[in-house]
Amino acid sequence: MLDFVIRGALVVDGSGAPAIQTDVGVKDGKIGGVGSDLGPARETIDASGLVLMPGIIDGHTHYDAQLTWDPLADPSLPMGVTTVVIGNCGFTIAPCRPEDRDLTMRNLTHVEGMSLEALTTGIRWDFESFDEYLSLLERQGVGPNVAAFIGHSSLRTYVLGKDASKRVATDEELERMCEIVRECMKAGAVGFATSTNEPHNGEGGVPMPSRLADDREMSALIRAMGEGGKGLYMLTRGSKTTIPFLESLERESDRPVLVAALFYDESNPRKVFDLVDQINEARSRGSRLYGQVSCCPLTMDFTLESPYVFESIDGWRPAMEASPEGARKLFADRGFRETVKADMARQAGRALFHNQWDRVQVGQVARPEFRYLEGQTVKALAEAKGVEPLDWLLDFSLEEDLKTLFTAQLRNIDNEPVGQLIADPDTHVALSDAGAHLTFLCDAAYGLHLLGNWVRDLKVLSLEEAVRKLTGQPAEIFGIADRGLLRPGLAADLLLVDPDTVSRLPNVRQDDLPAGATRLVGRGTGVKGVWVNGQRVVTDDALHPAPVSLSGKVLRDFKDLAPHPEAQAVSAA
Repeated sequence: MLDFVIRGALVVDGSGAPAIQTDVGVKDGKIGGVGSDLGPARETIDASGLVLMPGIIDGHTHYDAQLTWDPLADPSLPMGVTTVVIGNCGFTIAPCRPEDRDLTMRNLTHVEGMSLEALTTGIRWDFESFDEYLSLLERQGVGPNVAAFIGHSSLRTYVLGKDASKRVATDEELERMCEIVRECMKAGAVGFATSTNEPHNGEGGVPMPSRLADDREMSALIRAMGEGGKGLYMLTRGSKTTIPFLESLERESDRPVLVAALFYDESNPRKVFDLVDQINEARSRGSRLYGQVSCCPLTMDFTLESPYVFESIDGWRPAMEASPEGARKLFADRGFRETVKADMARQAGRALFHNQWDRVQVGQVARPEFRYLEGQTVKALAEAKGVEPLDWLLDFSLEEDLKTLFTAQLRNIDNEPVGQLIADPDTHVALSDAGAHLTFLCDAAYGLHLLGNWVRDLKVLSLEEAVRKLTGQPAEIFGIADRGLLRPGLAADLLLVDPDTVSRLPNVRQDDLPAGATRLVGRGTGVKGVWVNGQRVVTDDALHPAPVSLSGKVLRDFKDLAPHPEAQAVSAA
């Protein structure tokens, strides 16, 4: 007898095959059958008019720290996510020596926009090694399934200590890092993640450790990762990391490469398409490269106490290195302002922010007498006062003791080019950054946005293709063998949605982190049910009534990514 059967849904199986109206049965946490006449079941769920699909596999999250105090990985489950991949960009908390915990947390505070008090209060440090970290998650349980990358910055800190952000590794240090990578892969890592991205800085503007690695180090670590014939190399690329170099790493290691973060920038409209073209050309030669794109506008909230949006501008570096009082003096300094303005113009198309002041709004003021300014753009407010936008923003922020909350629209604003990116059959739609940048953004509901905005409203993707990009394709990329498809015998990770209403809603700000720290929280609608390994965890956009089952699994066994079709053709020839 089946544990339950979902009847009459439009079933989209994750493979890209045409949807069919049929039934799906579940037994012992696995899919027990797909079709009519499945036999008796203890529970029957009427899903007429609804869409049933595999649970979303969120390939780019940063829940590494949060999972130690929040096994549910809030808010991902109500967003339809049943598997999260953590450790992206190499920003992890394992391995970590006890003496390096403070340094690790301070770096995360800056690069991931998290409160130091929240991390200090919340992280459960019952581990040192990567294997011990995974074991901690297994002991306490997890809501969604979890796959974890080895993190390059944590690895460097573990071996080089405080020198990790200062220099290249010696031969002895590199060999030790390679040994640890091999150990982590045996322990069940999904792959190796790193970042060469210039805005990725730790406390005081110091580069995150992975940015100090030379090509020799990257090559050695990726080869070590792939010695067992498994593993995915993931990186958030900087401006100096070329696609040909990444293709060379794929060739010498025989491991696939996932390249983040590809956003459309109207100030340099060809840039992202040139990168995607290069990735696709590499694939045509048999190299397994994938570009990671977003289906959401990149929007960030910030204050000048944590001005992440400006930190890729060269002239802003003195403010990153200064004390809080020193930063205030710089913000008032005419020379500092003029240098930043010049660098904004010079770095247009390369920096994260470049003079798009019409897309920066006053989100929330600190003093009630200024509430009438909320919702207005910095450009309009500066013009009304007859000053330059940067001067207005700095002057007003100083008047409010840097507490003014601004909202900046940075990337992926124009629907037509963004639609082209996500419609490419080989791009990987992800980049939720869930668990990171908690004071800046929360795109945990990106999958609901893809189904609602891009499928139903704009009709850029078919329902079947969108579901494939959220489920079957990432399962293949990450080597998750038993998920991502609705097939008998596979894990019963399921998402049931109303196709007419599924959508993401505006984020809300909550003071619910450890130590009462603030974060942005994503919300969605149209989610009628979520099951993880056959256990229902969400009903009607909310967590299933208590006690919520921690039915997720820490995934430690991955398959090799199938060769690219062109590679098979080349081999056959």
